[in-house]
Amino acid sequence: MMELKKVIYKVSLKMTIGSVNIRVNDISFDSREVKKNNIFVALKGSIDNGFKYIDKAILNGANSIICEEVPEVIDKKITYLIVQDSKRALAIISNNFYDNPSKKICLIGITGTNGKTTTVTLLYELLKSLGFKVGMISTISFKYNGIEENTLHTTPDSITLNQYLRRMVDHGIEYCFMEVSSHGIDQSRIFGLNFKGGVFLNISHDHLDYHKTFKDYRDVKKTFFDQLPKEAFALSNFDDKNGEYILQNTLADKKSFSINSYSDYNAVILESDFSGMLIKINNTDFWTHLIGKYNASNLLAVYSVAMLLKLDSINVLSHLSKLKNVRGRFDIINAKKAKIIIDYAHTPDALKNVLTSINEIRKDFKKLITVVGCGGDRDKKKRPLIGKIASIKSDKVIFTSDNPRNEDPKKIIESMNNGVPSECIKKVINVINREEAIRKAFSMLKSGDVLLIAGKGHEEFQEVKGRKKPFNEYKIVKEIISEIK
Repeated sequence: MMELKKVIYKVSLKMTIGSVNIRVNDISFDSREVKKNNIFVALKGSIDNGFKYIDKAILNGANSIICEEVPEVIDKKITYLIVQDSKRALAIISNNFYDNPSKKICLIGITGTNGKTTTVTLLYELLKSLGFKVGMISTISFKYNGIEENTLHTTPDSITLNQYLRRMVDHGIEYCFMEVSSHGIDQSRIFGLNFKGGVFLNISHDHLDYHKTFKDYRDVKKTFFDQLPKEAFALSNFDDKNGEYILQNTLADKKSFSINSYSDYNAVILESDFSGMLIKINNTDFWTHLIGKYNASNLLAVYSVAMLLKLDSINVLSHLSKLKNVRGRFDIINAKKAKIIIDYAHTPDALKNVLTSINEIRKDFKKLITVVGCGGDRDKKKRPLIGKIASIKSDKVIFTSDNPRNEDPKKIIESMNNGVPSECIKKVINVINREEAIRKAFSMLKSGDVLLIAGKGHEEFQEVKGRKKPFNEYKIVKEIISEIK
C-alpha cells in the first residue's frame, strides 16, 4: 500500500474533495478490475468515457477517484481528485506508484511508421550478446532475463509500462529498448517517463483514421522529441524528409544517421542477395543476414545508438553481423526451388520497401507473386495505395483478407482494386479467404519464383467480427510445402 498524497505527487489538481491522507492498494482505469482501496482513474477516450463508471468503481471497492469533472453525487467516504487531463494524471501516478523505475534504467524509445520492432529487437539482441542485462518492450513481446510475455499494444498503457520497467529494475536490467507509437504519445501513455534517448526512423502514410491528417500524425511523433530532457540524445533518420523537422525543438543532443545524405552516421550497401548484405558503416565493412535498404537503415540506427551509448565500434559490428532476422520481418522459407517471404508490411511504404528489395535481388526472368490484404476498421485511404503498389511491383498479386474486423472483406478488397492502374488489372486475382489465397499463390509458383505473403507477419490470429481466430501463416506455409513434397 502507498499513501495517496505520495501517489499524486506532481499531479496538477484543479480540486480535491476528501482526504489525501489515506492508503491505496493499486491503480485501475477499468472499473471491472477495481478492487478494495484502489484508485480509479476515469479516462476520457474517443469511444467511451470512464466518468460513466465511477459509481461501479466505488461499488467494487475504490476509495479514491481521479476525474476531469466533479460528479453530481459525492460519496463522503471517497476522495475525489479533479484534474485537467486524466491520461496525464494516470501516467504520473503510475510512475509514482512504482517508484519511478524509468529513472533507474537506461530507457531508449524508438518511433517511426516502419521498422520499430526490428530496430528494438536488434538493439536488445545486440546488447544481450555484448553481455549487458537488457530488456525490450515491443509490438511482439516484453522481454528480459529469459522471460518473455506477449504484448497487446505497441505501446502499453501507463500502468503496464511502469510495471514492466519496475520488474526490469528489480532484476538488475541496465538497458530497455521500447517501441513508442503515435497512439502511445498522443494518449500520454509515455508521459513522465525518463528517456535517455529517442530514435526517429521514418514516417509515412498510416493511422490516418486516428490522426485525421498526415501533419497531425507527424506532429504527434515530434512531441516525443520535444519532451526529451537535455541530458538525453535525439537520433533522427535524415534520409526521411521529416528527419530534421522532428529534431527542430528538442533540448536533447541532436544526432543523425542516413544512407543517402550527409549525417553523423552513414552506411553504404556494397552487395545484396537473398542470403544478406555487405554494408559499409563509417568505413568498416560487415556482413548481415538482413535484406533490403530499409533494413540497412534499421541496422545503421542500431549502430548509431550503440555509438551514442559509447560502445566499441568494431565489437558492435562484429556482433551485429551475427544477428538473425526478426520473426515476421522478411522471413525467408525455402520451398523446393521457390522462395517464400513472410513479412509484416501493412503500410504502403513498408510494402513498397519490401517489394523493391525483392525486385533488386531476384532474377528478372522469374516471377514475383504477392499475397496481401488490408485491415478492417482502420485507415481506409491506404487501401488503394497498397493495391497500386502491389500490382505495379509484382508479376501477379492476390488481394485477400487481413484482419477484416467488423468490415466485409469483399468491400476492403474492392477498395484495394480501386488503386490498381488499368495496365495492371490483368495481374490481379481476388481471393477472400486468406488460406485459400496462399494456396492459390503456391499453385502458381515455378522454379526460381518468389512469393511474398504480406501484412500479418508474426501474428497468429485473424480478427473477424470481434473474435480472434487462430491463423498462423508459418504453419500454413509449412503444411503446404509438406503436401508438395
